[in-house]
Amino acid sequence: MHISSAFDGGNIHCLHCTDPSDIQLEINRDNGSDFYQWFYFRLSGAQNTTCVMKIANAGGAAYPKGWENYQAAASYDREHWFRVPTRFDGETLTLRHTPTFDSVYYAYFAPYPMSRHGDLIADAQMSPLTQDYVLGETLDGQDIDLLKIGTAGPGKKVCWVIARQHPGETMAEWWMEGFLSRLLDADDAIARAVVDRAVFYVVPNMNPDGARRGHLRTNACGANLNREWQDPTAERSPEVLLVRQKMQETGVDFCLDVHGDETLPYNFIAGPEGTPAWDDRRDLLLQGYKDALRRVNPDFQTRIGYERDAPGKANMTLCTNWVAETFRCLAMTLEMPFKDSAITPNPEEGWSPERSRKLGASCLDALYAVINRLHDEGA
Repeated sequence: MHISSAFDGGNIHCLHCTDPSDIQLEINRDNGSDFYQWFYFRLSGAQNTTCVMKIANAGGAAYPKGWENYQAAASYDREHWFRVPTRFDGETLTLRHTPTFDSVYYAYFAPYPMSRHGDLIADAQMSPLTQDYVLGETLDGQDIDLLKIGTAGPGKKVCWVIARQHPGETMAEWWMEGFLSRLLDADDAIARAVVDRAVFYVVPNMNPDGARRGHLRTNACGANLNREWQDPTAERSPEVLLVRQKMQETGVDFCLDVHGDETLPYNFIAGPEGTPAWDDRRDLLLQGYKDALRRVNPDFQTRIGYERDAPGKANMTLCTNWVAETFRCLAMTLEMPFKDSAITPNPEEGWSPERSRKLGASCLDALYAVINRLHDEGA
């Protein structure tokens, strides 16, 4: 048997794997940080052998409650991902599986490699609606891609959609596939209507370095990008700095920041209600967007989520809060689960890439429901 993770997005340290009933593993920390929870590795040479893989340091992970009622993802072809029996005893996360083939991959969630990110950008730029820009480089020298979709003009709204500030939250870029595919579909009436009313600026992957390095939450130097929006620097968080600069150039009427939540088995939206300038108009817009999304996609719900910040007590280093306050606009954070969706379970796959894509497509319906009320004159 052999354990490996020396590939794009891989993360595991093999302590020993001589006995298939006691394979001992550890997750590596994000570089320059104490965060860890993302894992992605390959097991070879164990066909038809019952394997018990124990992640010994799971109890010290960033979100240990994320392991409760969690089932790890597995794949033979890296296209179809299914869930395997997983148990957490408070210290060790144990995966039990009998591979059907010689080689099998295991991951915290279905990975989204940088090669697929490149394909996503290349495919999107083939649309006549799209312009592809490189905002600049990450600390590791990777491109920060920005897609501009549609054209700016008098009366048109400016919509920003970003994903994967936290690189281990790969469902966010699977969501992007569904969102972009529908937005660029010339035969979709909703897509045509929103592009007629708005210009879109889309960053499908805010954290290419963390994605390639196999990080859970940070970039190359250990910065949590979603805590950098108040004072980003080129030395620590160029990804946020460059996107902020472009936002200040274009203005913002709407911003959706797409994430995954380790602990809660639900799809939900967190708003910027605790920002100093939050008002009733934007609160109605936020509720309108959430209600519209709930109506069109039963995987989304509005009952369970994060506790609402008290007025004036929002953490202004977060993207949603900084954008909402700076531009007096509707800004939101969409969260999806690493686990299965508790209200619409699928035991074989759990929350999955395909369900993430479908939710991404549904978010256009919700935007269509509120787009004419974004940043009304005099607001």
